Amino acid sequence: MESGPIQATVVKQKADLDQQPSRPTWSRQIEFTLAGIGCAVGLGNVWRFPYLCYRSGGGAFLIPYLLMLFVLGIPLLYMELTVGQYTRRGPVHALATVCPLFKGVGMASVAISFIMCTYYNVVITWALYYLFSSFQNPLPWQNCNNTWNTPNCTSQATNSSYSSTASQEFFRYRMLQQTSGVEEAGVLQWELFLILILAWILIYFCIFKGVKSTGKVVYFTALFPYFILIALLVNNAQLPGALEGIKFFIVPVWKELLSIEVWVNAAAQIFNSIGIGFGSLLAMSSYNAFNNNVLKDTLTISIINSLTSILAGFVIFSAFGYMSHLQGISVSNLAVDAQVGRNGDPNTGL
Repeated sequence: MESGPIQATVVKQKADLDQQPSRPTWSRQIEFTLAGIGCAVGLGNVWRFPYLCYRSGGGAFLIPYLLMLFVLGIPLLYMELTVGQYTRRGPVHALATVCPLFKGVGMASVAISFIMCTYYNVVITWALYYLFSSFQNPLPWQNCNNTWNTPNCTSQATNSSYSSTASQEFFRYRMLQQTSGVEEAGVLQWELFLILILAWILIYFCIFKGVKSTGKVVYFTALFPYFILIALLVNNAQLPGALEGIKFFIVPVWKELLSIEVWVNAAAQIFNSIGIGFGSLLAMSSYNAFNNNVLKDTLTISIINSLTSILAGFVIFSAFGYMSHLQGISVSNLAVDAQVGRNGDPNTGL
């Protein structure tokens, strides 16, 4: 009879869970839901999803994307939140409780979260730099009459591989002070360095009291981006050519569904966007009440995350339509991948 040792193991695991120190919980359950939405919704929704739609047949990409959401995204997110809520521990100890061999998986997820936090904070630094620069009049990215501009700079929207706009050159040659290659290291950008420190200080004050402070901050960090997206959509929808961009987004190119790359990209986007396996959502769910309805949170987080991606798609593609109108070309011919070197040599990349 093997049931005896199995029952003994289950009893021992339950005793270990009962003996662990009490863990603080969210003040209100809506705080966890907002924190989960804020964790899932990010650059993947605003940057990567519209780009994949552009490359993968517009509305046709929504079919594998939504299929992967229900086949992969929701079940795996449900499992991750359940593990965190049941064990009431962080990723390392939670997965070790499920299976001791999974402790390395938990450590890997913490390492991934560290890398994600590091580069996300760099993006926040860029955003703060633009915020501070926006107080200048005229805006420094509005024209080409600046010391950092190249002879190939233009103040008008362009689709040429041999010219770049004033805003592109502000990003590359003023803010980043980008060099010609990795062999030329350049110098430390003190402005960006100090703003990066400021960004880390802001992060600290958001989390220094654990879920008590984080639960209050998410009311702003999770909701404010939607006001920005809606404002941008209202503005972009009034621009000439916006309707053509939106048509490109919602009208499917069915032949793209025959490409295996489209389906792989859809699955990868679900993992990347929701944040499955990163450990962040597992850690936040560990602060839930033990009897919380985790299925409701799973559906809310995953569905709102995907709806946000679609909303961002309307925002981005309406801007694409306006760009195509200015340049007198179709949306499908926009060089959304193009990058131009300082010497005017074209190269490609995301």
